[in-house]
Amino acid sequence: MTSEELKEKVEIALDEIRPFLQSDGGDISLLSIEDDKLVKVQLQGACVGCSVNQMTLKSGVEMTIKKHAPQIEQVVNIEV
Repeated sequence: MTSEELKEKVEIALDEIRPFLQSDGGDISLLSIEDDKLVKVQLQGACVGCSVNQMTLKSGVEMTIKKHAPQIEQVVNIEV
């Protein structure tokens, strides 16, 4: 799989989870994919500073991304 195909799969995964985040007043954007293993995202809106955002990131976002792109090993949130 090329880096471009991997990026497309990650974006599809984010599109799948985005409505859930938006319903709580938040959002997410893809910052980068490093070594085809590490996805860096940025939680936005109400997700920033939310006490359960790490749980959302691991159980929701990371799980959904791995479903679409199994070679991804980790998803991290980069705070601004």
